[in-house]
Amino acid sequence: MPPSTPRVALLVTCLVDTMRPSVGFAAVRLLEQAGCTVHVPVQTCCGQPNYNSGDRDGARALARRMIEAMAGFDFVVAPSGSCAATVIKDYPQMFAGDPEWEAPARDLAGRTHEIVSFLTDVMEIDAVGARVPARATYHDSCSGLRSLGIKDQPRKLLASVEGLTLAEMAEPEICCGFGGTFCVKYPDISNKMVSNKTADIAATGAELLLAGDLGCLMNMAGKLSREGKPVKARHVVEVLAGDTDTPAIGEGGK
Repeated sequence: MPPSTPRVALLVTCLVDTMRPSVGFAAVRLLEQAGCTVHVPVQTCCGQPNYNSGDRDGARALARRMIEAMAGFDFVVAPSGSCAATVIKDYPQMFAGDPEWEAPARDLAGRTHEIVSFLTDVMEIDAVGARVPARATYHDSCSGLRSLGIKDQPRKLLASVEGLTLAEMAEPEICCGFGGTFCVKYPDISNKMVSNKTADIAATGAELLLAGDLGCLMNMAGKLSREGKPVKARHVVEVLAGDTDTPAIGEGGK
């Protein structure tokens, strides 16, 4: 059981900080509604781009700073399956056998959660008080789904949003083609993958695209815009918090 008033550190993530702060504010709102005391420690990148690109020394340097920043909190919560998976799965591997950092890395990994999983699995929240009249579809981002097993949790909370109808894609689990540096290294393959994804999105008749990772959302939102498809993209926490006043992703503003 979590403490009655858990002290939660928000791992903001680089993309949320620089591209979509509204996701961070929505995350804070949801965590406070769940009874948490939320803190935002000074933090840098989790090191995922370095680690995935083979820069293990750079990744460990960033990871050590994150471990120090997140010390002392009951939980660490991220509005990103990929960043959460880096801390949960990769940090223990980065420091395996390191007499100074292995134990702190494993401790942080054990306290870290993706936000929707945290709300449902740890805080046992089964409903939110939001109202968003819209037809939406949900994309299962690769890291959240495959690394952390996040599938039913967002759908459970979205089912409680008043006025929201969820229309599933034919293949919601298929990658959107972003993959961090994958889309830079293999642009033609990435473009074909996101084209297939936007066709699947459009076939649902949804006016709203939701997901739990901002990188995926930016990739799909950009393609939808270039194709002239009238589908707005939002992070799932924005809808769960009832925040639809900010422009959708790619529409300008943050």
